[in-house]
Amino acid sequence: MDETIVIDAAGSTSPFPHFWEHMFGSCHASITLCEDWRNDLRTLKEIVDVRYVRFHGIFERNVGIYDHQDEDGNLVLNFTRLDLIYDGLLRNGVRPFVELSFMPEELAAKKVVHPFWYHPIVAPPKDPKKWSELIYKFAQHLVERYGLAEVADWYFEVWNEPNLDFWAGNPTEPTYYDFYKITANALKAVSPLLRVGGPATAQAAWVDRFIQYCAENKVPVDFVSTHVYPNDTSLNVFGEKKKIPQSEMVALAVRKVYDQVKASANPELPIIFSEYNAGLSEDLLDTPYVGAWLANTIRQCSGGLVAEMSYWTFTDAFFEEGGVFKSPFSDGFGLIATGGIPKASYYAFKALSHLGDQQLSLNNQSALATRNSASNSVVAAVWNYVAPDETGSDRTFRIQLKGAPHTKYARLYVVDDDHGSPLKEWQAMGSPAFPTADQQAKLRRHAAETFAAGVQVVGKDPTGLSLTLKPSALAVIEFCQS
Repeated sequence: MDETIVIDAAGSTSPFPHFWEHMFGSCHASITLCEDWRNDLRTLKEIVDVRYVRFHGIFERNVGIYDHQDEDGNLVLNFTRLDLIYDGLLRNGVRPFVELSFMPEELAAKKVVHPFWYHPIVAPPKDPKKWSELIYKFAQHLVERYGLAEVADWYFEVWNEPNLDFWAGNPTEPTYYDFYKITANALKAVSPLLRVGGPATAQAAWVDRFIQYCAENKVPVDFVSTHVYPNDTSLNVFGEKKKIPQSEMVALAVRKVYDQVKASANPELPIIFSEYNAGLSEDLLDTPYVGAWLANTIRQCSGGLVAEMSYWTFTDAFFEEGGVFKSPFSDGFGLIATGGIPKASYYAFKALSHLGDQQLSLNNQSALATRNSASNSVVAAVWNYVAPDETGSDRTFRIQLKGAPHTKYARLYVVDDDHGSPLKEWQAMGSPAFPTADQQAKLRRHAAETFAAGVQVVGKDPTGLSLTLKPSALAVIEFCQS
């Protein structure tokens, strides 16, 4: 049976900022010096309004900030590669979301090495005063090089996921809070305009207690940040055992943190989920599944629950947590596969970027309706979400648009197995682990051309559009007045 979705273009609206497309993550700092990485960033900027990029390890050995200590014990720092990293971001029109991590070996209390392939050191400092000096001189250099007006628009996030094995302080939570206090005060000593936040936890953890600590100890905090993934368990995120579908986990965690912030001593703190994506290692991230999942998550997280959400990650190029990828399609987190090949997830972000800036109310959980305040046109997204452990079937939707008498045609964008996805073409090639340059070019063309082929213009009765979507397909419909 067809499902009818009625959109009232003349109905009341609420603000609909594009919180899902302003920030993206990308592995660790030194890889940002690679031209392929920067090419992928430029490719991303062609389709979305990306403003910030977040990555681990600005203090890692390959960046080389720590040099030595002089005869008086003062830190001597080397900013050569740091400047190359941040210059490159700014030249490409994005700012850094600075994750202050990990510990230089020379400053570490002990050499606790995380199992990631690039071996970050996750120990606290042996001398908190030296860490404070590092942060102060680091921030001071940034202000001197880029100007306070520029750096005041950056974010400084203290560490990464201290509630997991990225933090070797003992006991874990109190030592992180002390560490945060030292770090935040060092930044604010350079300028009170620098924005600092945390706790940067996995599994939406600690936020309420973190805010309480900051309030009780008069510690500066300008935003709260945390992470969540659909595969996180309800026990880890909510402290209770129950089955939460992957289609709902991220949104429920966002609501949890929103409620905690609103009930806190600092209820207006901006909330940033500085890591999330559509799943971890379930052979989904190279497929169109991401588009339907993402659209559904955007629907659930709209309404002012979150300031920004940073998708982890925008590129598979040099993604090195588990080592060098052995194939362009390895279920990597990126929107762009190794070799500059945009995946279906990339085209899903491209399609969803057409959504407007005002949200219309809708009673269907497989659709989202918006209005563009500049053109007054209506843009809707409709999807056929299928859970990872299900096969699903086609669904037919009848889209009825009311209150828009000047609508002349509709433009339809589709992302599914046959539109905007290079995966089937790669499989038809024999799934080469190391495609030739010609094969890479063919995969890029295939994804672009099939996405373009799925962009249809409906001129006859566009306000009564019938649409059949395959499992995990996403469609964005732009109703045009001229």
